Amino acid sequence: MTVDLNCDLGEGFGAYSIGDDETMLNIVSSANVACGFHAGDPEIMARVFALAKEKGVSVGAHPGFPDLWGFGRRRIPFSAGEIERLIAYQVGAAQALAVYAGHRITYVKVHGALGNLAAADPGIATAVVRAVKSVDPSLALLAIALSWLAEAGTSAGMKVVHEIFADRAFGDDRQLVPRGQPGAMIEDAEEAAAHVLAMVEAGAVISVTGKLHPSPIDSICVHGDGAHAVAVARSVRTRLEDKGIAISPFSAPWA
Repeated sequence: MTVDLNCDLGEGFGAYSIGDDETMLNIVSSANVACGFHAGDPEIMARVFALAKEKGVSVGAHPGFPDLWGFGRRRIPFSAGEIERLIAYQVGAAQALAVYAGHRITYVKVHGALGNLAAADPGIATAVVRAVKSVDPSLALLAIALSWLAEAGTSAGMKVVHEIFADRAFGDDRQLVPRGQPGAMIEDAEEAAAHVLAMVEAGAVISVTGKLHPSPIDSICVHGDGAHAVAVARSVRTRLEDKGIAISPFSAPWA
């Protein structure tokens, strides 16, 4: 059995550094690279893409709301059409900088508040799918398991990669528990690893109340901006490999 381990990277901006991109690239198999709207800039993008290529890590575009102050975690009232164009713009930027760095993106994962909106709103999910397919129909869609985005991608004939989270909890509604609510974040590395292993072995999303929601599980996310991100990623990888579950990118552009 194999599973992908992904992380949101390249989330600094200018002189501001967030997360330990180089260390995380030694642990994960796929890197979701910020495209300059919620975080990131051309210098950071080019550096992360080049490092990922060097370390054999697959890369994807990580577009979000244009919200540097809020790190893309505030919902902004754009229309579905505006969101479609915001996504297309950022995917194009990621493709260009990846090629410049000698790599190429193979998938898209939507960030933060925009990702949560696409997971819960079928209209926004469809807008995201239209944007990605219009730019490059060969790109896969890394989507939260059991979300509207996963369903919209499947309906449109896209390759959909179903994602769970090491450091976030799911509610009984199969959505992520909103940040700020009790139990939303899982910061202890061992707890996060146990959380992941239980879901992978069950083949299901497990909610905070213990309910099982069967789902494919193709990839596991660790957020790169957290204080415990490196410890969580290492713990998750170690726990999975100890159980005979290999870590491998779901899409390797050099293969």
